Amino acid sequence: MDREEYPILMLVAIAVIGIGIVTTSKPLAQFFVAGTREFVSTTVAIAWITWWALVIGFAIAGGVEAWTSTEAVSDLLEGHGPREIGYGSLFGFVSSSCSYSAIATAKNLFKKGASAAASLGAFMFASTNLVIEIGAVIVLLLGWQFLAADVIGGFLLIGLMALGFIYVVPDGIIERARENVREEGEPTAQDPVCGMEVNPEETDYSTEVDGETYYFCSQSCMESFDPDEANTTIREQATSFSGWEALADKQWKEWGMLWDEIAIGFVFAGLIAGFIPRSVWTSVFSGPILGMPTYVVWTSALGAIIGVATFVCSVGNVPFAAVLFTNGLPFGSVLAYIYADLIVPPIVDAYREYYGTTFAAVLSAMIFVSAVVVGVVVHFLFAGLGLIPPRSSATIAEVSIELNYKMVLNVFATAVFAILYWLHRSSPSESGGGEQPTHAQMGD
Repeated sequence: MDREEYPILMLVAIAVIGIGIVTTSKPLAQFFVAGTREFVSTTVAIAWITWWALVIGFAIAGGVEAWTSTEAVSDLLEGHGPREIGYGSLFGFVSSSCSYSAIATAKNLFKKGASAAASLGAFMFASTNLVIEIGAVIVLLLGWQFLAADVIGGFLLIGLMALGFIYVVPDGIIERARENVREEGEPTAQDPVCGMEVNPEETDYSTEVDGETYYFCSQSCMESFDPDEANTTIREQATSFSGWEALADKQWKEWGMLWDEIAIGFVFAGLIAGFIPRSVWTSVFSGPILGMPTYVVWTSALGAIIGVATFVCSVGNVPFAAVLFTNGLPFGSVLAYIYADLIVPPIVDAYREYYGTTFAAVLSAMIFVSAVVVGVVVHFLFAGLGLIPPRSSATIAEVSIELNYKMVLNVFATAVFAILYWLHRSSPSESGGGEQPTHAQMGD
């Protein structure tokens, strides 16, 4: 998340507290004491519940990214049939969970010839909403029914996006967007040691091995490069010290891109739970006045709008989703809120810079409409099957640190986190002093 967005979030936080002040029936002193206590306990509880899942999820994602090759991914995504859509979804599932990284990677795939359906539909959505980390946090805070709905709805949304690109969006608009990407982009190559994207025409560090040129971000990466390890198998990577160093670097990059959004998600969930009285939620989600179908439709649209307005993406959305669900937002509408993370204002602005204003508007509208439609469809599908969980099943309760499985998992996760951090600090790419790419650099 860019630092420029923090003042906006501060204003939103002040507005939340302001709504509580205006609507509370308690004396102000009592309101602030009780609200602060609830805010702190909810934030700490969510962090305690999800810590182990985040650490293990990032570690798995780091291993997948470090130990598997994506050299030929764009070639596999050139068409828009079931095979290409399936590959796009699979590569998204094992890719980064950061929305900013996802849109940059999808842009690069699209630029290299991947179809819009496979790259901007399947890959981009799956890499933010179907990844391991978000699935684990959804189970812990919302329950297995929400995870099942997230996966089923995710594939439905990918299908809607694919159909939209194939049958609704004119080919001319898509090709103009591809031309915009190719015109604005600089040539890039991936450092085989640390994984950073570098410009082959600007970097001073490169080497040629067996007719293939490798480019590096720093002299340290170039000197530590072993061509014999460039094409090692997953088994060899998993059983080598350098392979685990690569995993540590990749998972730390994920933490670097997402820690602030996750923390903001926790804090906003706590603020909403602590400072907005339940009477406010009761008045907003007052029930199906015009009938259940109409109620689910308009609240799904509202959920997507809230998702856009909160600025938080991917895993950081889930804690707030739990608060929204416990306070009355319908099951499918919560899904629409989660799915809207790819149309927050900074990302829409990135679409405009990448593809041009017209395509950015088309892409954003497609995501919004698809999120709302899928939220409605999944809501009634799960309602018909009797699988919508009670609101009390969402976990945002007071923290209780006891010697139980959560304590064991969190202690284990903390040890894993410390070891991976040590590996990251001792790796050649870190000692070389290269900076991790920012959100803005991810598009290069």
